[in-house]
Amino acid sequence: MHRVPFRLALAATTFLTLSGSAFALDGAAFLAQINKNYEASGVTITAANVTVDGEDVEMTGVAYKLPGADAKPITIGDVSFTGVEEDDSHNYTVEKITFPDFNVTEDKATISASDLSLSGVFIPANPDDKTLDSLAPFENAHSGPISVKKDGKDVFSMVSMDANATIREDESGIDYDWAANAIKMDLTDAPDPKTKEAVEKLGLQTIEGTISMKSSWEAEKGTSKIENLTLDFQNVGKLDVSLGVSGLTLDLFKQIEAASKDLNDPAKKDAAGLQMMGLMQQLTFDGANIRFDDASITKRALDYAGSQQGVTGEQLAQSLKAMVPLMMGQLNVPDLQAAVTAATTAFLDNPKSLTVSASPSAPVAFPVIMGAAMGAPNTLPNMLGVKVSAND
Repeated sequence: MHRVPFRLALAATTFLTLSGSAFALDGAAFLAQINKNYEASGVTITAANVTVDGEDVEMTGVAYKLPGADAKPITIGDVSFTGVEEDDSHNYTVEKITFPDFNVTEDKATISASDLSLSGVFIPANPDDKTLDSLAPFENAHSGPISVKKDGKDVFSMVSMDANATIREDESGIDYDWAANAIKMDLTDAPDPKTKEAVEKLGLQTIEGTISMKSSWEAEKGTSKIENLTLDFQNVGKLDVSLGVSGLTLDLFKQIEAASKDLNDPAKKDAAGLQMMGLMQQLTFDGANIRFDDASITKRALDYAGSQQGVTGEQLAQSLKAMVPLMMGQLNVPDLQAAVTAATTAFLDNPKSLTVSASPSAPVAFPVIMGAAMGAPNTLPNMLGVKVSAND
């Protein structure tokens, strides 16, 4: 199951991003240019045949090969590019890219996906140029139903998945959103007996829900925000995460990409890694928020964990309430200790919500955070404006 999103994403993004093709409507030249784009990553793309008809390109027998002498080509199938247009700067837009249905059986598991496509694809003439368009290589990525069957039984399914990238009219930034709809997982056949017991005791035989995310990037300060990453599952709970980081400017993206090209070179890998760490020091932390809204999982988790220790869930909760102040006291941050203790007590007594936030009075540079973490970790909560609350 963990390989499913990776396989699907890799098969799609191999053509989705296409960042850097000097798209000439000549079959051989087009494929050669795509491969040139992937030189840095080591990916090689092949096609049995490429045909051009006006503004459309059809590739049949498409496969890609990951880096490594032992890597075997992975077949994608036939891929269609429709509505291809070139501008005066030799940048190309593709109205839509359509991928074949995906169906692979491996280790008695069958993975399938259908209705795979990309719309509004941008293909820059120069892969080294960093523009708003290069950070929004497609307007929409779509997948229809996705499923995983094990021994003929559905163990994972998803009705659809969509991702959108929208450049603002004033070109001040880009807004993104992504959603995986109607996810369903069947955990009743967990192979490990202990895991299967935990699944049954926690009432997680079947999990249903959605995952979604909204984020943005602003050009002037390179501010990147995850406005909300939401995981919402029935009879479990809802987890909301937000995060803000500044300094991810177009220039920094260019420097990171240049450094990343050396990561695949054994002779340059260590130096490139150090360079990447140096580049990350240009970033600042703006804030973060994590909130969990309980939907009955907390009580079941306490009851199950307590049963493993020979106590009731209520007794375990009382023990945890007594332990938290002792553990927090070791940090030597009295205000945070009091807040965490109060929030933990309130949540364990009546599990509704638990929130942890970090709201510094001004953005904090990452090197400052790293220095404090190594030299004076007890100063971090105040530096980052950390707060903890429950049931609010």
